[in-house]
Amino acid sequence: MLLCVVFLGFRVIGDPVRIVLGWEASEQRVQQLRKNLQLDDPLPVQFARFAGSVVRGDFGDSFWQRKPSLPLVLDRLPATFYLSGVAFGLVILLAVPLGAIAALRPRSLADRVINVVALAGVSIVQFWLALMFILIVAVQAGWLRTSGYGGYQFVILPALTLAYPLIGHISQITRSAMLDELSKPYIKAARAKGLSETRIVFTHALKNAAIPIVTVGGNALTSLLNGAIVVEFVFGWPGIGQLTIQAFQQRDLPLVEATVFVIAVMIIVTNLLVDLSYTYLNPRIRFQGSSDEA
Repeated sequence: MLLCVVFLGFRVIGDPVRIVLGWEASEQRVQQLRKNLQLDDPLPVQFARFAGSVVRGDFGDSFWQRKPSLPLVLDRLPATFYLSGVAFGLVILLAVPLGAIAALRPRSLADRVINVVALAGVSIVQFWLALMFILIVAVQAGWLRTSGYGGYQFVILPALTLAYPLIGHISQITRSAMLDELSKPYIKAARAKGLSETRIVFTHALKNAAIPIVTVGGNALTSLLNGAIVVEFVFGWPGIGQLTIQAFQQRDLPLVEATVFVIAVMIIVTNLLVDLSYTYLNPRIRFQGSSDEA
């Protein structure tokens, strides 16, 4: 299915050769490139050749950089992982505690402030937020760098831009899940036994509320990968997102196919890891195969 999406992507929106050369190109150049790329073969033959090449890790040479496409994409992976890892760390460090605090003090001033911050995060547009961070924090205040790759001066602004919408979303989910858990009988029993509020909240309630949080957290990771396309381009971050935009700008078909394939594989692996984590968080959950054997 993934191979079909990657293969048909450019074919659906138009003639790949015309996309690469532009509509002003002569018919002779179009036919020559079509022959060079073997796009004059029937579509099933093209797909079979494409699938075989992908299995071998060969997407062809980049038109733009004259190098194999897949290594160009893989070279950008560390930068994207670095940015996404910092952003996800900010999400976990801020969203879960904020949601828990809001649940422990419902309808208090802290709860209202957290809800306002969360609503702003969910509603905000990342592109606009990135520009505001650059203008206010980097240009006017001069605290951090506007673009580039490196230490905290470079990574904080793009990571915060990626993280803020997800902080708002996950804090809301955490608040809702914690309120549901804190109202259950086993919490009242734990309090009656004299357990500390910290142990009740973080050992019992938060673990039982973790499944919806982890589910949204998995979606957050995929959102980080998708949102990184815009954020990396705005901040000049040399990751896969920036490379994807550049590949589209250069009409580089092999490089676009390679970037889309790698991003899709990362999303699939992320969703798989989230599903596998459910059995750790709740041992009562079993996959269908286990229940059938029983």
